[in-house]
Amino acid sequence: MAAAAVTPAEQGAGVARRVSLADRARYWFDTTLARGTPALVGWLALGCLVVVFPASAVLVWTDPHAPASHSGRLAAIWRLTGETLRLGGATGPLVHVLLSVLLALVALVYVSTLVGLITTGLTERLTALRRGHSTVIEQGHAVVLGWSEQVFTVVSELVAANANQRYGSVAVLADRDKTTMEEALSRKVGTTGRTRLVCRSGPPTDPDLLALTNPGEASAVLVLPQDDPSGDPEVVKTLLALRSALGEEVGPPVVAAVRDDQYRLAASIAAGPRGIVLVSDAITARLIVQSARRPGLSLVYRDLLDFAGDEFYLAFDPALTGRSFGDTLLAFATSSVVGLLRDGRPLLNPPPRTLIGPRDRLIVITRDDDTARRSDCSGLVDESVMTPWQLASARPERVLILGWNRRASLVVGQFGRYAVHGSVIAVVADRKEVTAEEVQQTGTDFAPRLTTTFRPGDVTRPETLRSLEIDSYDSIVVLGPDPLPGQQPNEADNRTLVTLLVLHLLEQENGRELPVVTEMTDDRNRTLAPISPGADVIISAKLVGLLMAQISQNRHLAAVFEELFSHTGSQVQLRPAASYVLPGCEASFATVVAAAQQRGECAIGYRCNDRATAVPDHGVRINPDKSERRRWNEHDEVVVITQD
Repeated sequence: MAAAAVTPAEQGAGVARRVSLADRARYWFDTTLARGTPALVGWLALGCLVVVFPASAVLVWTDPHAPASHSGRLAAIWRLTGETLRLGGATGPLVHVLLSVLLALVALVYVSTLVGLITTGLTERLTALRRGHSTVIEQGHAVVLGWSEQVFTVVSELVAANANQRYGSVAVLADRDKTTMEEALSRKVGTTGRTRLVCRSGPPTDPDLLALTNPGEASAVLVLPQDDPSGDPEVVKTLLALRSALGEEVGPPVVAAVRDDQYRLAASIAAGPRGIVLVSDAITARLIVQSARRPGLSLVYRDLLDFAGDEFYLAFDPALTGRSFGDTLLAFATSSVVGLLRDGRPLLNPPPRTLIGPRDRLIVITRDDDTARRSDCSGLVDESVMTPWQLASARPERVLILGWNRRASLVVGQFGRYAVHGSVIAVVADRKEVTAEEVQQTGTDFAPRLTTTFRPGDVTRPETLRSLEIDSYDSIVVLGPDPLPGQQPNEADNRTLVTLLVLHLLEQENGRELPVVTEMTDDRNRTLAPISPGADVIISAKLVGLLMAQISQNRHLAAVFEELFSHTGSQVQLRPAASYVLPGCEASFATVVAAAQQRGECAIGYRCNDRATAVPDHGVRINPDKSERRRWNEHDEVVVITQD
């Protein structure tokens, strides 16, 4: 039997019938609360009376000494209620009772307001202390201005640099909550040992707030680049604020970094003669290209740039004055000589016959600033196992770039400077990121020796990569997209990880490891990537942070790194060990150094192929003892500083 239809009016009546009395009471209560503070005070008073008055009545009625009359007991209940609620509780004529209640309310308002003012004042004072508004009284400390992904690397390296110091401190000023900064640094930096971290909250572009870090007494000031690509003007403003805070004083050395080269001149002018400005995008692009052409080079730079191992220092020994630079290469057993500092200008890998002047300083790679001790190692050289020198000829290169971002044109430009006739760069990216005309334009300056091609496609799809004949390329560069406005920088790594998964699938299908260089923004994503432990992964934020920390400890290193990362001058290279010693023969590292010196190179270490995937060094050994002996095989590589 069909059910009778229910009209909308009947439905509405049913809904009305379902509204209970409790629902109506709750709705009325919520409505009164929405009227503001008076309603809240009224409900609070009513709630207290509902509890206090019955409880007072019970106490009075159960008291054997209570008055016998009802009026007396009501007066006793009123006195007890008034004392509990601080309403005086006076009895007598009505006027007397009302006045006593009025005075009690005035006293209550006064006391409550006084307590509120005191509480507010203390809260504001504690909040100001938590925000860090007091002036730092440290001396010889490092000042870090700004907050970005580099801050954790920079602070970690400064802590490591202070490890052998009796006392050190690092002051951080950023427009973030002081407690939030302290918690983040504690979580990511870990134990700081003897180094004290001091955080101050406020914009570094304000000279008055910047003065809280006491920059005039600092050993170095580091101005971090912003995570936002459009943040370079903030770096310039911070440098101007620093100059305003320091005045005309000489001041400490200043190390700053911008992303775009167009802001380098403005930042250099703002920093003044004490300042050194790095361009992070250009440095990242150079290392990507160098690592693509010489796999494993990023691991060498990571070892050279952090304070955990051996790094660059300046050394002086009067006994070496007047001797040739070539003689110094075997004059230190536990240090590697790589150049000279002459009149404030570094000369990396100068001609072996260059004489050392009395004011020259040696540029060495060593464990610490006091470990470069002279020790003749020429007796460790075995010339019988040296390989005759043969000049290697350059050959065309085929490079595949997957993805596109603001650094991609710099990467193409760096490849173009090294290219020989017949070299090819193929770009595969989404049309939303780049067009064929833009790709062609980046390679125009290097035609005809370099050909650039563009193919639109989604680099996260297997069918796109399968159609590229990946095995025909000498190197593959995976670039992540630029972060969108409001997007976290590390979110750009998501697509990179997917692309690496597809490349890993192709490796399994082909049974061959692909020569991949990957750019990432977050070092934590490196452990998630499906790549070998020794693969080249360029973390731009970490790289720039390491450079800034190194230069802050010795400003002369800025010119050293500038040359190492340039396309002219001397560079770090990985060369086959068979070019220096006979494969299968046992020889000391001093023999390798001597063989490299005959070719006009400075050998500073090696990479053992058998340990390429072993953590943490991945087979890379920088600055080994000259007396160290090992059997060299044809897959080993020697790390040298040389002209490319």
